[in-house]
Amino acid sequence: MTDSSIHRTIEAVWRMESAKIIAKLARMLRQVGLAEEFAQDALVSALEQWPRIGVPDNPGAWLMTTAKNRALDEPRRRKLLERRHGEIADDTPLVGSSGSEPEQAADDDLGDDLLRLILIACHPVLSTEARTALTLRMLGGLSTAEIARAFLVPEPTIGQRIVRAKRTLTEARVPFEVPRAEQLGARLASVLEVIYLIFNEGYDATTGEDWMRPALCEDALRLGRILAELLPRDAEVHGLTALMEIQASRIGARTDATGAPILLLAQNCGQWNQLLIRRGLAALERAESLGGTSGPYTLQAAIAACHARAPTSADTNWIRIVALYDALAQLTPSPVIELNRAVAVSMAFGPAAALEIVDSLASNSRLRGYHLLPSVRGELLEKLGRFEEARAEFTHAAGLTKNARERSLLLGRVAACGIAAQ
Repeated sequence: MTDSSIHRTIEAVWRMESAKIIAKLARMLRQVGLAEEFAQDALVSALEQWPRIGVPDNPGAWLMTTAKNRALDEPRRRKLLERRHGEIADDTPLVGSSGSEPEQAADDDLGDDLLRLILIACHPVLSTEARTALTLRMLGGLSTAEIARAFLVPEPTIGQRIVRAKRTLTEARVPFEVPRAEQLGARLASVLEVIYLIFNEGYDATTGEDWMRPALCEDALRLGRILAELLPRDAEVHGLTALMEIQASRIGARTDATGAPILLLAQNCGQWNQLLIRRGLAALERAESLGGTSGPYTLQAAIAACHARAPTSADTNWIRIVALYDALAQLTPSPVIELNRAVAVSMAFGPAAALEIVDSLASNSRLRGYHLLPSVRGELLEKLGRFEEARAEFTHAAGLTKNARERSLLLGRVAACGIAAQ
């Protein structure tokens, strides 16, 4: 293998294995920051040695062993420093001493370690931005530069968020443990929120030149699948995974050859990824089979499934989608959900009924500056033949969006309404 192919192999292995390595080391050392440092040391060793010795038969195990050996030497190094300098190391552990040696912790269950790391990276004590950056760094295997590029944020800003997140966890002395059952629900909600936020930024990029950033969708899907394996009895975990699988199935059909957006009803359903649809429907079935009232992610997955099961757009069961949005609105009232429900009402019962819903949202402060409100209103007015009004709404929406592809799409609608109005 050439050096460049070895480097690509290392990058792929790191993406797959880094979360497991950091989770194991964090369990051993009780310090997320140190765990990442030793994992990075192992990565550097691979970059230095594999071009010379070749890629090991089990590259993930090689990285894990190298990192663990570095970690196991850490207590000895600290003791040596204490003897020589009479002071302890500067790093403060996330929790107090457990009384166990790293050698003992090294054999703990890897699944539990990953769950602990996920819960720490998405801890509510951190801001949403910090949780997102730390999750992608620790569990997605992304570099600071990659995260910055994905969210179109300066690299120093992402670096500062990650550093501050680690410092906050240390100062808050967040225990490296799975919370008790009565605390897990709130913590898990934070995890699901962050994973879906990452997916949504990939699926509908809020800024930049591209309509989508599929790599972010892939990272979120990987995290969701890991979580589904770790928590097989949690319906909402499977619900979120189902939702992301089904939505991701459409990625290849959402743009044309030039990268211009293709909206859902105009997409070629035959281009949707059937493997992802099958995976998503299976995850939805698991979520629903666990019983109880469906949560918001499971309900959204059920809506996505209505589209996935329809042979063509014309065959979509819009009445069921409206009913699912009704249930979602009762469970988690939100003007954004109500706006989405209006779109479904338009398809099921006509644009006039939907316009009443949209007009009732016009004064909602939470939608001020939200470009999809005038966009949806423009579409409804266009269907009703009120082209001049529709043109004004599309113009307004184009001025609000920060995504170049979406702005171009909306300006195209402006032009079409102008022609239709003549």
